[in-house]
Amino acid sequence: MRQFLIALLFIPFSHAADPGGHAEYIGGTLERFNAGDGGKLHTQNPSAMIFSTGKSSIGVPYERINLLEYGQNVSRRVILATVVSPFFLLTKARKHFLTVGYQDDRGAQQAIVLRLEKSQVRVLLATLEARTGLKVTFQDEEARRAGKG
Repeated sequence: MRQFLIALLFIPFSHAADPGGHAEYIGGTLERFNAGDGGKLHTQNPSAMIFSTGKSSIGVPYERINLLEYGQNVSRRVILATVVSPFFLLTKARKHFLTVGYQDDRGAQQAIVLRLEKSQVRVLLATLEARTGLKVTFQDEEARRAGKG
């Protein structure tokens, strides 16, 4: 009973240690996923980055990754401003995107574009840099600040 209670105490921390998290497939060259498919992106595997949804999954070996690019899409909340309050014109909605380029088993270049949650960006980028040996390319200075802190 004591071991069970101790194990229960560590469950919240085991999830926090996972450098992956929720991701949404936006697009790319993979036919097995549709734009908008939500899933999990895991980077704790020492040999491959894994993206999985309820329908399908893919493992991309780190040594085959040849592009890591991070960017943000910042848009004004115009619709909310017209419907609710002009205050929303002053706020920005930021979406965080990761593009991963890699060579598949046949040697063909492939790409995955994922939307990430803000809370996981820094850890995920650092983990991918460490595992691939590549430096993340940032689309602009704003993305660099968000990705590096």
